[in-house]
Amino acid sequence: MPVDLIGRDVQDLLGRARGDGQFSGAAWAVGTSAGVQRSGEVGTFARDEHRPIGPDALFDLASVTKPIVGLALLRLVDRGALDLDATVGEVLEDWPEGPMAHADLRSLLTHTSGAPGPTPLWREHEGRAALLQALAELEFTASGSWRYSSMGFIVLGLVAERVAGMSLDQLVAREITEPFGMTSTGYGPVPADRAVATEDCPWRGHVVRGEVHDENAVVLGGIAGHAGLFGTAGDLGLLGAGLLRGDLFTPGMDRAMRGADDGRPLGWWPRAQCTYLGDHFGPKAFGHTGFTGTSLVIDPDADRWFVLLTNRVHPSREPRGFDVVRTAFHETAGGAAP
Repeated sequence: MPVDLIGRDVQDLLGRARGDGQFSGAAWAVGTSAGVQRSGEVGTFARDEHRPIGPDALFDLASVTKPIVGLALLRLVDRGALDLDATVGEVLEDWPEGPMAHADLRSLLTHTSGAPGPTPLWREHEGRAALLQALAELEFTASGSWRYSSMGFIVLGLVAERVAGMSLDQLVAREITEPFGMTSTGYGPVPADRAVATEDCPWRGHVVRGEVHDENAVVLGGIAGHAGLFGTAGDLGLLGAGLLRGDLFTPGMDRAMRGADDGRPLGWWPRAQCTYLGDHFGPKAFGHTGFTGTSLVIDPDADRWFVLLTNRVHPSREPRGFDVVRTAFHETAGGAAP
C-alpha cells in the first residue's frame, strides 16, 4: 500500500518514538467498514535484533483480549444461551461464595460491578485453583460507577467456557477469529520467530517472547478472559471493519455492544475513558488498550477504526511516556479523511 502524507506522518511519529526507547517495534492500521486504508510497521522484533518486523509480526495483545472475549460471550447471549442479568454464581454453580459470585454479567462487561482492577494474585498463588479461589474472595467497591476490572474478565472467560461447553481458545476461534478471517490471531504460545519480544521478566528470568506477558494469565495456563491473545494489526483491522458493518450481531445486540443507547459499551471502554482520543473522535467512539502497548478504537459516527500495536514493555515495563505516543498516534491518524 503506497504511503501517503498521513501515513508518512504516522511512520515518522512512531520512528521517533522508537528512537526515544518507547518500544522496539510497532505496527499500525487505519480503515473503514470497507477495510484497511493505511498501514505500516516500524522497528524490529527486539532491541538486540536487527530483523525488521513486517505485517505478519505477532504482538501480545494483552487487555485487547478482553473485548474479543466479550464479543464471543455476547454471541452466546445473542443466541439466547445466556442472560446478561445472570450472576456469576447462577452460571458457575460451583463458584465459591463471595462478592464475585453476586456480580451480574452486564456489570462485569461494562466495568461497573465494583470488581477490583489489575491485582497481582500470581505473587501469592502459584496454581490455577488457588488463584481462582483468591479471585472469588476479592473485595468489591460499590457498584454502578465505572471502575476498570481485569479480574471481572477472568471470570467472564470462565462463564463463556461453561455455557459454550468448550475451551476459551476454541470459542474465540469459532465465534470471532474464524468468521472474520483473522488467521493470525489466537492464544499463545506462538512461534518465537514471529513474536515481538516483551519484558525481560525478573519473575521468569528471561525475555518473554511468544508466551503471554501477563503473570496472572501465566498461572491460569495462558488462556484467559483478560489476556493471552496474540495477533497482527491487519487482523484487528478485519475485526474493526466487521464491527462497523454490524456483521457479528442482531441489530439490538449490536447497539448494546456499542453502548449506543446508554453510553456503556459491552466489553469496551466508553468514549469518556478513552482519554487518548482527541476532538476528531465522536462521542460514540469506544475502544480498548493493552498493557503491552496495544489498542483498538472504533468510531462509528466516522465509520473508522484504528489499530496500534507496540511492545512498549520491552525490555522493561518502567514508564517512558508511551501515553503521549498513543495520543499522538490517534491525533495524527484520526485527523485524516478516509
